[in-house]
Amino acid sequence: MDVVTSPASNDHQQANAERPSGLTHLRQDGTAHMVDVSGKAETTREATATATVRSTAEVLGLLGSGGLPKGDALSVARIAGILAAKKTPELIPLCHPLPLSKITVDFEMREDSVEILATVRTRGVTGVEMEALTAASVAALSVYDMIKAVDKHAVLTDIRVLAKSGGKSGDWTL
Repeated sequence: MDVVTSPASNDHQQANAERPSGLTHLRQDGTAHMVDVSGKAETTREATATATVRSTAEVLGLLGSGGLPKGDALSVARIAGILAAKKTPELIPLCHPLPLSKITVDFEMREDSVEILATVRTRGVTGVEMEALTAASVAALSVYDMIKAVDKHAVLTDIRVLAKSGGKSGDWTL
């Protein structure tokens, strides 16, 4: 097996210009690598992601009241989401480990679904979108795990970043 190496570069813009795809995680030859963020400015960065779990009104009523056979699913999902955000670099191979300063996982009960909102904050040189997405996704998986005994047709959907702030690309909200 050949090991592909590339020369170290402190010039992030030059490295990106050399990539025809413009994707920062791909080298010129198309192989993946972890992006060098050492030249980026440290700022406060925050991202909010969402995931939705669709189910029946009856099951959502049990979910909201803590009356599911497995117990308080929302508390379990909140803790799972927080833990997932902290473990993101272990799950996403090219994700930088970051000192996270805040993680929240909240739930909005709706008539036909529960929306999970995960917000993650750090002070660092790269953003926390992946941590927010991981938190929302794992919280949704935990809700599914807790309700599957009473609703085998529950659906996980609409996992996406809603907002981000800090960093070179600026602030935006979906």
